[in-house]
Amino acid sequence: MTKYSVTGMGCAACSARVEKAVSSVPGVTTCTVNLLTNSMMVEGTATEESIVQAVVQAGYGASRVDEGTKDDVVKKTEEASKESGRRLIASIVFLAGLMYLSMFGMMFNLKGPAFLDSKGILGYTQALLSLIVLIINRRFFISGFKSVLHLSANMDTLVALGSSASFLYSLYVMFFMPGEHLYFEGAAMIVTLISIGKTLEAHAKGKTTNAINSLLDLAPKTATVLKDGKESVIPVSDLKPGDIFIVHPGENIPSDAEIIEGNTSVNEAAITGESIPVDKKSPDRVTGATQNVSGFIKCRTLKVGQDTTFAQIIKLVTDSASSKAPVQKIADKVSSVFVPVVILLSLITFVLWKVFYADLEFSLLRAISVLVISCPCALGLATPVAVMVGNGVGAKKGILFKNSVSLEQTGKTKIVVLDKTGTLTKGEPVVKKIIPSDGIKEEQVLRLTASIEKQSLHPLAKAIVKKAEEAEIKLSPVSDFTEVPGKGVLGTIEGHKYECGRFEESAFIGIKKDGKLIGKILLQDEIKPDSPAAIKDLKKLGIKVVMLTGDSRETAHEVGKQLGIEEIYSQVLPKDKSDIVAKLKKEGFVMMVGDGINDAPALTQSDIGVAIGAGSDVAIDSAQVVLVKNSIKDVVSAIHLSREVKKNIMQNLFWAFIYNVLGIPLAAGVFTSFGITLNPMLCSLAMSLSSFCVVSNSLRLNRFKK
Repeated sequence: MTKYSVTGMGCAACSARVEKAVSSVPGVTTCTVNLLTNSMMVEGTATEESIVQAVVQAGYGASRVDEGTKDDVVKKTEEASKESGRRLIASIVFLAGLMYLSMFGMMFNLKGPAFLDSKGILGYTQALLSLIVLIINRRFFISGFKSVLHLSANMDTLVALGSSASFLYSLYVMFFMPGEHLYFEGAAMIVTLISIGKTLEAHAKGKTTNAINSLLDLAPKTATVLKDGKESVIPVSDLKPGDIFIVHPGENIPSDAEIIEGNTSVNEAAITGESIPVDKKSPDRVTGATQNVSGFIKCRTLKVGQDTTFAQIIKLVTDSASSKAPVQKIADKVSSVFVPVVILLSLITFVLWKVFYADLEFSLLRAISVLVISCPCALGLATPVAVMVGNGVGAKKGILFKNSVSLEQTGKTKIVVLDKTGTLTKGEPVVKKIIPSDGIKEEQVLRLTASIEKQSLHPLAKAIVKKAEEAEIKLSPVSDFTEVPGKGVLGTIEGHKYECGRFEESAFIGIKKDGKLIGKILLQDEIKPDSPAAIKDLKKLGIKVVMLTGDSRETAHEVGKQLGIEEIYSQVLPKDKSDIVAKLKKEGFVMMVGDGINDAPALTQSDIGVAIGAGSDVAIDSAQVVLVKNSIKDVVSAIHLSREVKKNIMQNLFWAFIYNVLGIPLAAGVFTSFGITLNPMLCSLAMSLSSFCVVSNSLRLNRFKK
């Protein structure tokens, strides 16, 4: 998927026009345009030239966004923001003079310069000041009328038509109807108030990306590398796999690496959202952009550039924010026809009032009011701003949604299917109980079993040896060691033959001396501390919880009992997991949570697949949601966040729709008989604030807590 920057878009009608134009290019399979970020994601075989050409022919500009261009984009955005601020200040200065001459002088009986008392001079001065404000804000007219030529009228078209109508009508009155009221201040006020609204909107938009930008700021720019025993500081972009670098306390780690010397504590909040430092030593791995808190470490670079964990997280979040949620299709359909319909309503309003009321000035004011109060921007921003904020909040808390579809739909979950090992449990077996045969001591069973198992690399063997080491038991020398795959291990101790293995269908490891069972050891995968609370929280949400595992029935039901999970499927093969998920989907929306390669088929089969912790690459590729931390509690948080984002989107859409449903009839004069009317200036103020309110409502998502 290729990302493009799109220029010239002013509202949802613009983004819909661009999306339609690019989607029609041969070879384009998917095109998504994001009004909030002024970006476009395109997938397919079409050439870059043909895609850019389609955007240009639609009346806009486009350029491909390559890796490493972020600083240039930020710089251009800042420059554009400063230029907008300068235009706004200049507009307000000239508008203030215009308002003094046209309104405040009459209202407060203020006297202007004597030369303005001359016949016609006051009108010409107002026209000049108004024209200056319109020229300062000429971008509305250039964009608005240009879009008409491309048959894609947008919000700027409404502003341009409304302001132009006020200005031209005032010129007509000045020359042919002396003594009548002029509306030059209305023409200037419309564009100035819209500019104020756009400035507030841009400021609010900037806050929607704060979470992502704060993550980006954590990425170090330089690395201190060791070459030939000498330290040198180089840009992180120059790091290569295998390079040795050092990190002092307080510095951020420049890239994914393994510690080869030293020990420290690392703050991994940038990756996991958890601020409690994690102890690290050789040969532990560290992740780029995390902070070295306390110790001096020397590391060997493993991954660089876009291959690092941090870069992948940023890409995941930004791509997700640029994608389009299903609910946005409603707003897109409305926005695509919104402006033409508003222009038609404005013409109808003018004609009806002129025919039945016969007052040209009143009829024109009503038509202009309809134009300037209508706002497709609020509709266009209702979904993407909420998605952007939601994605940023999730990223800071270690919850990564691959696209806006998964962000919206995660909250629909009715059934959560959980893998056991590594998801609900730590994935590290520990000794729970030692059962010696008659006449044998526990210590003797552990010593003999650990002595034999020490030669094996099996996880269960390591757990038994670890238990013996913790008990400070001295192990016996073993000869004739043999490992039989699927059977167990054999060895000779002090002339006796010992055999360790699973001699029956249970969770116990048995040990035989000269063919006679002398004891058993129960090993169990430890349950994660926060798993029981997470299961309770899921049930409080009315979600059915199911556990799938390839482990034995005895072990699975013991874990299920401790967690409070009633529906359990044990001794399940990877293919069986997928079949079970398919069956459960008939009961409701299914979320599958897993961390291993064997979970990939089930993750793909589910409605929403969630990869948890440091899951395998296959599991992560198969999932729509990635939980960076190895905690099932984040499943609950992901569902909560999704529901909050969906609720926020619906609020935004409601207010955007209701604003226009009520505002347009009010501006058209439907309630004039009740003494309620809106002049164009109030309408432009209302329009300018509508989008700002939608964006501000979305910013409330920043208060979301896990």
